[in-house]
Amino acid sequence: MTQEIRDAEPGDYEALVVLNNAAVPAVNALTVADFAEFAAQADLFRIVGPVGDPQAVLIALRPGRAYDSLNYRWFERTYDSFLYVDRVVVSETQRGRGLGAVLYEDFAAAGRRLGVPRLTCEVNLDPPNPGSLRFHERLGFVPVGIQEAGGKQVQLMARDLAA
Repeated sequence: MTQEIRDAEPGDYEALVVLNNAAVPAVNALTVADFAEFAAQADLFRIVGPVGDPQAVLIALRPGRAYDSLNYRWFERTYDSFLYVDRVVVSETQRGRGLGAVLYEDFAAAGRRLGVPRLTCEVNLDPPNPGSLRFHERLGFVPVGIQEAGGKQVQLMARDLAA
């Protein structure tokens, strides 16, 4: 079954809070205001699912945004050009159905359209998130650093988009 990917809308934000916050500590908790701020800054804010009932979300930013994230800032100091995935969350009921991979295909296509040479992300090492680490490695992401941020230790990762 093909999953339609679309841009997020304000009607999604309340349901996104529930979806996102159910995934803590893999991601940090957010509010409706946080999602509105993402909408204002993100280069990619993509959803799978109908308006008001998102089943998965991916949010990504290029350098130069006023986004206050230690991990995002690390990538800004390290690379001139990239597309950083701040978060990807798939609802518990939809995990294992390929939605994350579908969103990452869309993420890579957006990176190519935007002309960035690499995709970047971080994965929790402490608290551990081995499923996410395996997922990103399968998609070609490689370790480029480790950082302590917000009481967590994360593996910083990148994937070249060349050829």
